Amino acid sequence: MELQVRLLSEQARVPTRAHEGDAGLDLRAAEGTTIGPGKRASVGTGVAIEIPSGYAGLVVPLSGIAAKYGISLVNAPGLIDSGYRGEIRVLLLNTDREQPFAIDPGDRIAQLVVTPVVAAEPVEALALSLSARGDGGFGSTGR
Repeated sequence: MELQVRLLSEQARVPTRAHEGDAGLDLRAAEGTTIGPGKRASVGTGVAIEIPSGYAGLVVPLSGIAAKYGISLVNAPGLIDSGYRGEIRVLLLNTDREQPFAIDPGDRIAQLVVTPVVAAEPVEALALSLSARGDGGFGSTGR
């Protein structure tokens, strides 16, 4: 499948895979910023994409900057619907309480995963079928 990409600025770069077979395409910053300790920032990629009908884009964190610097996504994963044609912006959160995190244009800041979407139709039901788990939620497995 081809993914149509439009570069919106001179700093923008086409998303790429670091290794053949990788699921995620690296998204890079098209603008520089510094995220203060415990703060968040919306960072532009300078990229707009055309996700095919029946698919969605998921913007997910980079494990490297999460492990090394405590940088995460505020809304992980970010969801890009197939009809959206605007710039992809990444909502980053600096979880470090002491150190700011600097981002330069060209830095990898997140990954984009394109995935099929099932258009399930909600139908109101009077009851749901029984399952082994039932209504066991958070912590129901003991951890």
